[in-house]
Amino acid sequence: MEIVPNNINIDFVGKRFFFTIFSIVINLISIGLMMTWGLNYGLDFAGGAMIELRFAQPTTSAALQEAVKDQPLEDLTVQDIGRDSKIFMLRFKQSEKNLSDVSNTVQTALSTAFGQTFEVLRVESVGSKVSGDLRRKGFLAVLFSTLLMGAYITMRFDFRFGIGAVIALIHDVLVVTGALTISQMPFDLSVLAALLTVVGFSVHDTIIVSDRVRENLRKFRRDSLAVTINRSVNETLSRTIITSGTALLVLLALFVFGGHVIRPFAFTLIVGFITGTYSSVYIAAPVVLYFEGRRLRPAAA
Repeated sequence: MEIVPNNINIDFVGKRFFFTIFSIVINLISIGLMMTWGLNYGLDFAGGAMIELRFAQPTTSAALQEAVKDQPLEDLTVQDIGRDSKIFMLRFKQSEKNLSDVSNTVQTALSTAFGQTFEVLRVESVGSKVSGDLRRKGFLAVLFSTLLMGAYITMRFDFRFGIGAVIALIHDVLVVTGALTISQMPFDLSVLAALLTVVGFSVHDTIIVSDRVRENLRKFRRDSLAVTINRSVNETLSRTIITSGTALLVLLALFVFGGHVIRPFAFTLIVGFITGTYSSVYIAAPVVLYFEGRRLRPAAA
């Protein structure tokens, strides 16, 4: 059984101009969203305190807000994170009081309003200085990993392939952060880890295509680079579908059944794996062709 026929010949390169413009528009939209809406930083990066509660009966965020309105909880936000309106997250700035005292006060206020119909799932706190340091180091980790991956491909293959890989990685990071901004899923350390995983996956897929291009350049010396890239992408298409497809199936299962804690992590990987596979073909390849300076043959245009 073959997922993709051996003699398939899809003209990926010939459609590069359309997809390049499409990708530029998506990246500009992502940058605009991050500058206006901004990421929904989780507790790790925003600082403050968080109390997660689970109620026996469905309730509303407004009811919780009303129950704790007299408590000293600065910048309180109440978020319904359960599908059945039973699990809620209370986030607020850390006060000078001990977090355990604040938690006990909140529980007392909720017990008065709702009775003993809830349980505390977790209580966490991160200082503003620590969260700011984590945020800075997190973005530096993404930046340096992207540049080092590009440098590796430059040394392993060619300068033009390295530049293509770096631009493809920047594209992937922008698309993922844009999706996180639209969905307003919390951006915490687990999402940052997923973002770094996306960088690694995207480079891995780019290396597979680049390695096949290098092999075919030696085998078909008379063909233009455009024809060689098209042939290489088609030859690795079956492997790409199997690798990305099986990974996406697992991630979809995590997203649907993994619960709200793991859902942002799975969502980031789903978007990242899709855009990482896409960028290896429609972003890295046009950059390589641009630096090569050759035009497509009429048969491949």
